[in-house]
Amino acid sequence: MAPAKLRCPRESKTKKRARALRILQKLEAAYPQARTELRHANPFQLLVATVLSAQATDRSVNEATPALFERFPTPEALAAATPEEVEPYIRRIGLYRTKARNLVALARRLVAEHGGEVPRDKQALMALPGVGWKTATVVLGAAFGVPGIAVDTHLARLAHRLCLSRAGTPEKIGAELEELFPREKWVFVHHALILHGRYVCTARKPKCDACVLADDCSNRQNA
Repeated sequence: MAPAKLRCPRESKTKKRARALRILQKLEAAYPQARTELRHANPFQLLVATVLSAQATDRSVNEATPALFERFPTPEALAAATPEEVEPYIRRIGLYRTKARNLVALARRLVAEHGGEVPRDKQALMALPGVGWKTATVVLGAAFGVPGIAVDTHLARLAHRLCLSRAGTPEKIGAELEELFPREKWVFVHHALILHGRYVCTARKPKCDACVLADDCSNRQNA
């Protein structure tokens, strides 16, 4: 995930924060309703969908979860299942066997330790099977509005290309971004940058001519 061959200007923290605020204003104009594209009806469904989305596309997860949630609508229903019963519903998603085991174990922990409720504490979430820092941050932000900038491959790519961070791990990138953007905008920034990375600033052929952030990007292709 470390950046390579980037053209980043030298700038003070004050100047970088000012640039981050310009970027934020442009993102708010371009993605006023930015939110996760994982379809869910409650925190439990969001947690399951986010676990499934690791090394998979949101589209593949959204194709699988309607039938999965119909069959296992609650933590209690999923906790009563076996991984083998879950596997057919998520077979088209990468690492489906491991994810099936994690989902069943996760549901059992939710029932046994949290009364069937998704905890609102990051450490408690990260103690659940299949839940790491990114998943916990996503769920807390999208389900409960807890401020945080979770970093996936899209967001890491934009943070590097926009010279907002040169860190090499998601946690460090997230921490550096959180220093630049207002706390109350962290969840929005997470979703907006992901959408921009997914549809405009793509990995192989970024659409620089159509990018609203081009003026604040030193690495645009036509620079």
